[in-house]
Amino acid sequence: MSKGKVVVAMSGGVDSSVAACLLKAEGYDVVGVTMKLWNDDRPDTPRHSKGCCTIEDVEDARRVCQIIGAPHYVMNFQREFQAHVIDYFISEYQRGRTPHPCLACNDKIKFDFLMNKARALDIDYIATGHYARLDSSNGHPRLLKGIDPLKDQSYVLFNLRPHQVQHLLLPVGSYSKVEIRDIARDAGLPVADKPDSQEICFIPTNDYRAFLGDRFTPTPGEIVDTDGNVLGNHQGIEHFTVGQRRGLGIYAQEPLFVLALDRESRRVVVGPAEGLLHNTLWASGVNYLSGVPVEHPIEVEAKIRYKASQSRATLIPHVESAKSQLAGDYWAEIRFQEPQRAITPGQAVVFYLGDEVLGGGFIEGALGGS
Repeated sequence: MSKGKVVVAMSGGVDSSVAACLLKAEGYDVVGVTMKLWNDDRPDTPRHSKGCCTIEDVEDARRVCQIIGAPHYVMNFQREFQAHVIDYFISEYQRGRTPHPCLACNDKIKFDFLMNKARALDIDYIATGHYARLDSSNGHPRLLKGIDPLKDQSYVLFNLRPHQVQHLLLPVGSYSKVEIRDIARDAGLPVADKPDSQEICFIPTNDYRAFLGDRFTPTPGEIVDTDGNVLGNHQGIEHFTVGQRRGLGIYAQEPLFVLALDRESRRVVVGPAEGLLHNTLWASGVNYLSGVPVEHPIEVEAKIRYKASQSRATLIPHVESAKSQLAGDYWAEIRFQEPQRAITPGQAVVFYLGDEVLGGGFIEGALGGS
């Protein structure tokens, strides 16, 4: 008997293809879905670029479904992707922040719109090729890091809600990348040796500054040191991110780094490397995967960007008011035992208890020097 119907979000890559293959072998009734997210036929798209979910990717996903004996469909989510990922990406840079578009895509596209469509079709689960694990041994699903530390993607899943976790399958998280490719070869999947995508899916040229410049006119401003002395001028704060050293366009006797971006004054503040070190940050939009917010300070390990290492810290929960608590508007103060470099507004901070993802939030700012 079937274990239930599952929609597998298939990008045409090896990870989502093996996810579908594994679930089919386990007895699930698999339906492959490739989401059309980005229109790479737009006139402002370079001819040599390849947007998200190209014809080749769609064909790869369809061929995999043929091999494993599963139906395959293409669903158009371009309007939702534009509103919740691309527009968010642009507005965050305009605010002097550095967004992580994969977080918005997972939160809104995969685990909101796609999951809702699946449930409307009476499909029990959705699955993705993320390298993370789910454990329900105690009766309550917990999100755990993937087995392969080099591929672990639990960081980008911190915003999952309890009702979403209950209808989610993550079959590749218990394998290493090498094992996933071996499974694909053994199953005769044509994507076994397909390279991983490295760029932002809707900016295949990897030039986000050009992408932004095609969509709005940045406002010039000044580059200043921490005392407010003007060192030069810039063409827009959107061209900078905290921690950046190269491309500042100024001369200095010592290396200078971007320390902060001031949206109101349009100023880029630069200084020496030690100015990037802070031991405390504030996070907004904090989500706890259990659905139960932390009420008292707790010792955790936290990471401030996808490729960062986990560091020991104290999570101090804050709720502004009873009204904000009812709305689920949680804040947290994170105090690290060791100073962290280049804490960047707009990125996520994710909290761990061992291998378990406790939750996370979006960085608003840093406090406390080294």
